[in-house]
Amino acid sequence: MTQQVNKRRRRLLTTLTTGVGLVGTGTLVAPFVASMQPSARARAAGAPVEVDISKLLPGQMLTVEWRGKPVWILRRSERMLQGLAELAGKLADPDSEVLAQQPSYAKNPYRSIQPELLVVLGVCTHLGCAPSRKFEIGAASGLGDDWVGGFFCPCHGSTFDLAGRVYKGVPAPTNLPVPPYSFLSDSRILIGVDQEEASA
Repeated sequence: MTQQVNKRRRRLLTTLTTGVGLVGTGTLVAPFVASMQPSARARAAGAPVEVDISKLLPGQMLTVEWRGKPVWILRRSERMLQGLAELAGKLADPDSEVLAQQPSYAKNPYRSIQPELLVVLGVCTHLGCAPSRKFEIGAASGLGDDWVGGFFCPCHGSTFDLAGRVYKGVPAPTNLPVPPYSFLSDSRILIGVDQEEASA
């Protein structure tokens, strides 16, 4: 009888000890695994940022942070894309000749890898202010009847089209920069890694 009670106690003690050991191991492992993730400082210093764009509809834009700066990701509608061709004469650098403003794969009329998806830094190239979206067309935008949509910096009046190209005669000297980015899939992009590097 005593031997049977002792076996039960042993089983109970073994089960409790195992449970406590597992909890302790989990407690020790969690910080170790977390330490393998890039720190906030590393992310701010330029660690790549993965973005899910699967729910981004035409005409919608989302903002993420990379290197401490806002990155705009805009899924342009067909109307938005058509409006880009009409603007060449109004833009300071319509052909994106300032090479430092975008990777080579974004030196095209859309300034993007895929025409419908624009990825630019949301920082005015004049004094680093934050432009606002002005996607409405015409007088509804408050920017005149011939406005076809784009971005407007209220600080000093700089305007950019829906490819981030700067208009003539405004304080901003250059187009909005296109950061390095690549597609991981149809629904995910990686900001901070060039398309060529991702393909290699």
